[in-house]
Amino acid sequence: MNLVIISASQRKQSQSAKVAEYIIESATNYQHMVHLELCQYRLPLWDGEQDSKSMPSSNWLMINEHLKTADALILITPEWSGMASPLLKNFLLMCSSQETAHKPVLIVSVSSGISGAYPVAELRMNAFKNNKLVAIPDHLIIRNVDQVLNDSTPLADEISEHDDHIRHRIAYSLHTLHHYSAVLKSLRTALINNPFANEAQYAYSM
Repeated sequence: MNLVIISASQRKQSQSAKVAEYIIESATNYQHMVHLELCQYRLPLWDGEQDSKSMPSSNWLMINEHLKTADALILITPEWSGMASPLLKNFLLMCSSQETAHKPVLIVSVSSGISGAYPVAELRMNAFKNNKLVAIPDHLIIRNVDQVLNDSTPLADEISEHDDHIRHRIAYSLHTLHHYSAVLKSLRTALINNPFANEAQYAYSM
C-alpha cells in the first residue's frame, strides 16, 4: 500500500518536515511512501477554476499523481495563531474527490509549545467536505516539537519521558492508519464496482 505524507509549513527546514521524516522511518507497513513538503512546490492560490491547476508554473499535476495512487494520507500542519497552515488549506481546496474520496487521513498538528489542538478541530470541521477524505478518529499533537523526535535511534538514557511517549503514540497511530488503509481500499473497490445511479450529481457533500 502507498502512503503520502504532506508537511505544510511555509518555512523550509521546518519542524513539520522533521516530524514527517520521522514518520517515514516508522511507517514500515507501507510498501511505498512519499513526503511532499508543500513549501518546496509551486501551487497556485486556488481560484475555483480547474485550468489554474495545470498552469505551466504549477506543480499540481505531479502532486496529483501521488494522490491518485495513495491508499492513505498524513497531513502535518504547524499551528499558527490557532489555525492550520494556509498552504495546507489551499492544498485541500485543490484536492478532487476523484483522486481522494474515501481515503483515510491521519491529522498531525505541530506546536512549539503546549498548544496544538486548534488545527485538528479546524481540519475535522471543514477540511474534508468535497474532497471526501476520511479523517480517522485518532490524531496526533506534537507539543514542544523542538524537544522531541530529534534522533530516530536515541540511547535509552537520552530520551525523555515525553519523547518516548510521543514515539509510542506515533507507532500506535500508524498501526491504526494502516488498518484503515486496507479496509477503505476494499470499500473504494466495492463502490467502483457497484456505483449508485446518477451518483455524479452528488459530487459535493451537503
